[in-house]
Amino acid sequence: MNAPIRTRNRTIRVEEEFQLIDTATRCMAARARDIAGTRPTTGFTPEMQECVVQSASAAHASVENLTQDLLDRRAALNESAAELGLAIAAAGTVPMASKSTVEVFHNESFRKLSADYGLLAREQLVCGTQIHVEVADRDEALAVAAGISRYLPLLLALSASSPFNSEGQDTGYASSRYLAWARWPTTGSHPPARTSAEYDALVSGLVEARVISGPSMIYYDLRPSQQRNGLELRIADACPSVDTTITIAALFRALVEREAQLDDPTPPLNPAIQRAATWRAARFGMEGDLLDPETSAPRSAREVLLDLVELLRPQLTATGDFERVDALARRAVMAGSSAFRQRRALRRRGRPDDVMDLLVAETASSTDSTQLFSTDEDVFKAYVPIEGVEMDHFTDEAFDAAGLPRDLYKQTVEAATRLGPVGLRTQQVNAERDLTVRGVTFRVTGESHARAFSMDMMPRIIDHSTWRHLSTGAEQRAKAINAFLNDVYGEQAILRDGRLPLDILDKSPGYRRAGQTALRGSVRNHVSGVDLIYSERNGWQILEDNVRMPSGLTFALEARAMSQRNYPELFDTAPAGLNDTSGCYSMFYDTLLAAAPPGAGEDPHIVIASPGQHDPSFFEQVQISEATGIPIVTPDQLVVEDHVAYEVSSGSRRRVDVAYLRQDEEMFLTSRGADGEPLRYPIQSAISAGHLTIANALGNGIGDDKAIYAFVPQMIEYYLGEKPLINHVPTYLCSIREQRDMVIERLDELVVKPIDGYGGSGITIGPEATDEELALRREELQVRPEQFIAQEVVSLSTLPTFEGVSMQPRHVDLRLFTHLRAGSGPGELTAVTAPAGLTRVAPAGSLVVNSSRGGGGKDTWIVVEDATNPSAASTTP
Repeated sequence: MNAPIRTRNRTIRVEEEFQLIDTATRCMAARARDIAGTRPTTGFTPEMQECVVQSASAAHASVENLTQDLLDRRAALNESAAELGLAIAAAGTVPMASKSTVEVFHNESFRKLSADYGLLAREQLVCGTQIHVEVADRDEALAVAAGISRYLPLLLALSASSPFNSEGQDTGYASSRYLAWARWPTTGSHPPARTSAEYDALVSGLVEARVISGPSMIYYDLRPSQQRNGLELRIADACPSVDTTITIAALFRALVEREAQLDDPTPPLNPAIQRAATWRAARFGMEGDLLDPETSAPRSAREVLLDLVELLRPQLTATGDFERVDALARRAVMAGSSAFRQRRALRRRGRPDDVMDLLVAETASSTDSTQLFSTDEDVFKAYVPIEGVEMDHFTDEAFDAAGLPRDLYKQTVEAATRLGPVGLRTQQVNAERDLTVRGVTFRVTGESHARAFSMDMMPRIIDHSTWRHLSTGAEQRAKAINAFLNDVYGEQAILRDGRLPLDILDKSPGYRRAGQTALRGSVRNHVSGVDLIYSERNGWQILEDNVRMPSGLTFALEARAMSQRNYPELFDTAPAGLNDTSGCYSMFYDTLLAAAPPGAGEDPHIVIASPGQHDPSFFEQVQISEATGIPIVTPDQLVVEDHVAYEVSSGSRRRVDVAYLRQDEEMFLTSRGADGEPLRYPIQSAISAGHLTIANALGNGIGDDKAIYAFVPQMIEYYLGEKPLINHVPTYLCSIREQRDMVIERLDELVVKPIDGYGGSGITIGPEATDEELALRREELQVRPEQFIAQEVVSLSTLPTFEGVSMQPRHVDLRLFTHLRAGSGPGELTAVTAPAGLTRVAPAGSLVVNSSRGGGGKDTWIVVEDATNPSAASTTP
């Protein structure tokens, strides 16, 4: 039975550790001595690493006073840091460090620690939060520690803020700090001692054994405070949110009070269960299941936290903290852990400095950082147009201008609303784990390692009539470009008839002599991709062509698989007649099979010519290989003899009839084959002899040329005698002086692209560019105008994208994949568009959707058959 609740409040004291950040580079800065010297009387002290400084609060009985104390000390520390060009970040780890920051602080005790513990001491680039709660004496501290220990994993999950290591790599853990800290020899949940005498004997024994140098090196998650009567909590990461720290402190104090008043102390968990529960908390934070402190069964972090608040209601009420802590706990549940927010920040643009900016901003916030996010259960309540976009230019495909869901999206919006932010976030974390397990990765430009391709759960829905229009238009375009490629590498009639200026061809870097090796009249763009955008003002428009080596089909299929496995409540709302993506790989295989040269025989051998596993899209190559049985070969596994190509691997040798090229053609042709000789002329001889087909054909890069893009509508009329079915984005050729001068004059209003750019590289979006970026582009246009084109800033439609707490509008485009095969008669072509589209999602604040620039994807629901479902209204707003 519980004893009566005390009326006095135990005091709480908090020590916070902060990383020092250089505001210019956003890297950690080894300047703790400079900071400590600026305000020597305010309690700022250096830690073991020179890039870390500690701030210690006074002891407070009032949670309100403690909150203000922490805010004041952070403000003072930030002020001191700002004078030195620094800022502070409260996080268990930060993703940007340099070698200079790994220096141990230059005083004798810290140098001795480094000498005694070596790498263990030097690698402790971690920051924690220590909370001291007043107790009568050390005996009381040790008496209550064992009973409190079972609740420690929850407090760790609440604080989790260290998902990245110092090199910016995602560790897969919400608190990697705890894993690093647990390597010290004196760690665990609580000391194996119930009295101060036992504790002193334990410490003395460890000192005599020369395992530690003194009591300060007892690093248990709970330990008696060193300087006064208190019980110290050491398990928590440093928390960017002051309110998170306050929530943990208030819960910890209430746990101490509750345990002190129990007639029968709460028994500790089995050590193996305790360790497992702590590991699980470090792994998943608030975004996964924890082990229930009472039953040890998996339960959602939300339930475990709210149950603990309710369990401690008497103690929290007695101190006047219940309503405050209950509200803060619910807000923490809604906002998720800092680790989750950091991962979301990185995924938006793929830039670690975005994570640093987030941590610095949250640490400096005078209010709870989670207030930066909506905490309403309705994930669509704050759904508004993107800031800076005028309403008459704004087109959201899921919601109308009145903020109401369009008919085709109503059921899906309702299902997402029922799941709420916590349910969606839980499913999102599971989905991201699923993508990681399956290896669905892409390497963002500038990153040394691949990361999981970001997939959002809210689908894009395209109705039957829109699909028919888009697929037919894409097939028309693919046929016209194929005719152009055959012509431009053959008779060049389009030049002779003046429908394409000769200088455009001469200046195109994609125009290669190797393109002349393909057989005349053959299919050249076997699988082509076309990127489409939509806006209410302009309808559907084609933005770019991809006839060199379009990627993304696998990501479209993985998005569907992810929806079915991880978001069943949403997927169940799909309209009737939904596209079946299961045959897309078979279609791919059949297209390559149809590309085999006449002498290939009844069983043509097809290979995927790849640069290897370091290629950014290697995952896609592997998936295609596994689904179709087509082997992946690298250039050093190919050899050509007597104008016939062979695959040579593991002692075997087999003729190659079709090579699906998934690398830059120049890199491929200049690579050395299995015989050590460059592949260029042997491969070209095999193509010319009609013994080998390269898909897509060599020289196809001219079809991706942004200047050539401007003439595709004329190509459709010239080669097919048809009007373009899908609109075109007006394009200015900077190689023409008058157009270049106009572009320079309107540079801050236009999008300028390199004619040979891929993956969104080299693009300048005038309204988003800095003065320095515009000045550099202006100079390039004056010196090398032929290398650029310009377009008006087009209005990309938006779709809801889950940002961890609420849905936000993000710009999207659509990539479709069209297959061309030779028909039965001379010059006849069969065109079919794969029943799968990749909806690409731009990061927050960007119009660039490319995966290599940090963009993500969505499942695309295509109604490929006339649906009887009355909700299958037009997807076009």
